[in-house]
Amino acid sequence: MLMTKERRPAIQTLRGWAIHVLQDAGAIHECEEHGWAKDRADPHARERAFDIARRDPPPRSSPDEAVAEVRDVLDSIGDTCPECPPDV
Repeated sequence: MLMTKERRPAIQTLRGWAIHVLQDAGAIHECEEHGWAKDRADPHARERAFDIARRDPPPRSSPDEAVAEVRDVLDSIGDTCPECPPDV
């Protein structure tokens, strides 16, 4: 019997693409409990994400637009989950 893997839907927005790139590069991750994106504050992972944006921007976007969106997403994400209690 032939088994096929279900395909994931294509990313529809430039912001969604940037989030995917940042996750793949290891620059951001999700809060395990609440699902909020959190910045890992890893400069090497951030640079990998910017390199991907420069070399392989999404269709209909320039490298400059892709880099700007990655930067905008990073600027909008904190290093803590807003729903988790603060560490004391």
